[in-house]
Amino acid sequence: MTSFDPARYLPDDLLARMRERAVVHDRENTFPHDDLDELRAAGYLGILVSEERGGGGLGLAEASVLQQRLAGAAPATALAVNMHLVWTGVAKVLRDRGIDDLSFVEEGAAAGEVFAFGISEAGNDLVLFGSDTTAEPDGEGGYRFTGTKIFTSLSPAWDHLGVHGLDSTSPDGPKMVFAFLDRDDSVVSRDDWDTLGMRGTQSRTTELRGAHAPARRVVRRLDPGPQPDPLVFGIFSVFEILLASVYTGIARRALELAVEAATSRRSKKTGTTYANDPDIRWRVADMALAYEALPPQLAALAHDVDALADHGGRWFSLLAGVKHRAVTMAKSVVDDAILVGGGSAYSSRNELSRLYRDVLAGMFHPSDPESAHSTAATAWLGPVTA
Repeated sequence: MTSFDPARYLPDDLLARMRERAVVHDRENTFPHDDLDELRAAGYLGILVSEERGGGGLGLAEASVLQQRLAGAAPATALAVNMHLVWTGVAKVLRDRGIDDLSFVEEGAAAGEVFAFGISEAGNDLVLFGSDTTAEPDGEGGYRFTGTKIFTSLSPAWDHLGVHGLDSTSPDGPKMVFAFLDRDDSVVSRDDWDTLGMRGTQSRTTELRGAHAPARRVVRRLDPGPQPDPLVFGIFSVFEILLASVYTGIARRALELAVEAATSRRSKKTGTTYANDPDIRWRVADMALAYEALPPQLAALAHDVDALADHGGRWFSLLAGVKHRAVTMAKSVVDDAILVGGGSAYSSRNELSRLYRDVLAGMFHPSDPESAHSTAATAWLGPVTA
């Protein structure tokens, strides 16, 4: 692999166009098809696919940097494409460990196909370890899925949807079944995405009405509950790291906008810019101190995933922790940027106003604060005893 150049995939002019379009998609509640088309043309959908299969051959650490860069221009686009990159990242995690079960994901992504993440369900705090969706065997190794998924980003654009469901009828059941669906009439996307922020992701509710995955697209049958299977580790590790990357990118952009405001706004009282005001300087410094802690953490954890590091039972605490720190840090930084920006930041036309709304979505993604704290407590204190 040649030296990594973020501008190869995300040049400044592309980011500028995306930033301009982000305003429109947020206001009109529309999906950024133009952004996705340009990312596809730039080879972005295949950044984590091996070079042998026509991809960029990048590691998770490089993808994290790119997602931070993309989120600084168009947070909703970054979050939407994140869900595609999760599946290509899982394919890479498996391939790096000698498991080629998701070769079709790599080949499809390299060809420009879009994979979406259809795991979340209303009220299902088991997430990967349980499902209210039924997975009915078709007798030939495939399954038909019936249930409702929420927060399905990329809803207007995906070609394939990765889902899970519960097989409770097979003799060896119950089993959690992970499989991929193609878009057809048995998969219905509700036009119900009208949210406070991240409007461009179009993360609509998805109804599975006996949606069929043939045997060749069934990738796992696992016992319900926590599992050491590499697929589960791959989903959790890539999801948490890339998600944290998006919100870290939002924080970076908010910090940049705060600096612009501080250096351009002038005080009537002092006659100089607010960059010389000690209170503003302290606030910006506090933002910088919070933000600058996250990119090195993301780089280190992503490198460890790429390098097959063994953190044993601490892996899930480390991954949940970096996601939790990223989203709480990002919200704090955006809050402070609004204060530095002054009254103009309250206008809906101001970019900080959109970032203020977009950053709130972070609290809804797994691992939520309760789960992250529970995972960390178990890692350090052990499980709760009776």
